[in-house]
Amino acid sequence: MTEGNTSPAKGLKAIETYYKGYRFRSRLEARWAVFFDACGVEWEYEPEGFDLGDGIRYLPDFLLHDVTIHHGDYLEHCDLYVEVKGHMTGEAAKKILRFAELRIPEDFDVDPDSLGVLVVGNIPDGESINEVIRSIRKVAYDSDEGCPCSFNFETVDGDNFAAYPGVDTDGVFTLFGDDSSYLGYMDPIRTNRAYTRARQARFEFGEAPEGRF
Repeated sequence: MTEGNTSPAKGLKAIETYYKGYRFRSRLEARWAVFFDACGVEWEYEPEGFDLGDGIRYLPDFLLHDVTIHHGDYLEHCDLYVEVKGHMTGEAAKKILRFAELRIPEDFDVDPDSLGVLVVGNIPDGESINEVIRSIRKVAYDSDEGCPCSFNFETVDGDNFAAYPGVDTDGVFTLFGDDSSYLGYMDPIRTNRAYTRARQARFEFGEAPEGRF
């Protein structure tokens, strides 16, 4: 996992970062925590691990509470796991796909208690929300064989469809689907501010800058 829009060079180690009393394994994880705060969603960092069988153990990065899923079935008050990956390894992909396989029902009759995990990458670029959306869409359908896509519902509910984290017009943190019938309910100003806040966060003194969102 890396900070910014670069992948880690071989032999380099991500910088551990302190924010809100947590020690994150990378600055990218801390930036996503800043984003979640700016969106007003309750989150936990590495709250629980899972035994996936065959000696595979998995610890998702975040657990978000009271999330709305605005894609296909409209679901409210969901708990959503989030995995942060600036760079996807084969081992990480295996764990994520196994976790999603065990969590998502075969008939895709998804309910708030059976969601998989949203994979996110680097904080998307863009001065406007439309540029942010294009940045997410660019990577949401672009994956190496056997690796889950970032910003895609495939590991959430089994549907290969781009997923856009943001805030809806009622101020609720929402995972939006990839067309205007879903994205039209996004609060573009607050969502864009949250992404900007995450990109611009500085951690020299262990905390992101104060401010209103």
